[in-house]
Amino acid sequence: MKFIKYLIIFLYLFNLNNILFAKDPSALINEIVDEAASILSSEDPVESKIIKLNAIAERSVDINGISMYTLGKYRKSISDEQKAKYQKLFRSYFLKSFSSRLVDYTNPKIDVVSQKKINDKYTIVNSILEATSKRPKVKIDWRIYTKNPDRPLIRDLIVEGLSLARTQKEEFNSIIQNNDGDINALFKTLEEFLIK
Repeated sequence: MKFIKYLIIFLYLFNLNNILFAKDPSALINEIVDEAASILSSEDPVESKIIKLNAIAERSVDINGISMYTLGKYRKSISDEQKAKYQKLFRSYFLKSFSSRLVDYTNPKIDVVSQKKINDKYTIVNSILEATSKRPKVKIDWRIYTKNPDRPLIRDLIVEGLSLARTQKEEFNSIIQNNDGDINALFKTLEEFLIK
C-alpha cells in the first residue's frame, strides 16, 4: 500500500494552533514543518509522539473525503450503513498506517517552492523534500481543499507526479473487483491490517 507510506508527510501541513493565524497554504506548510519536526525530534516516548501527530492529522486531513474518493464508483452502490462502516475502518487504517512509520522521521527538511490556486476549492502547493544521505530529493505537490479558507484540508499528495489518492483508489477498487464487487472483501482487508 504505497499510498499510505507517503501519507505520513501529510502531518507536516497543518496544526490546529496555526490554522487560525496562517490561512495561506504555503505559510501553513512552513509552520507545520517546524511544528512536526519539534514533535518528532523531542525526547517524548514513541506512543506520545504518535498521539500528538494523530491528533494533528485528524484535524487537518480530510480523511472522510479521501475515504470516499478511494471507494471510486462503489461509493454510489453501497448502503449508508456500509458507507459508515467503511469510513470508520478507513479512518483507523489511515491513522495506523502512517503513525506506525512516523518514528522513522526525525527532522525532514521541506522547502516550499510555489503555490497555484486552481479554483475556489483547490490550491496546489509545490515543495521539495530535501535529499539526505539515505534518500534523494523528492518533489511533492500538496492538493489542498481551500473552499473554507479558514480551515484548509489536505485532499491529496502528489509525489514525483504520482497521485497517492488515485493509487489508493486503484488498489481498493482492484480488491473489490477481484471479489465480484463485494465491498466486504475490502472491509476484511482493512480489518486484517488493523489487527496486525
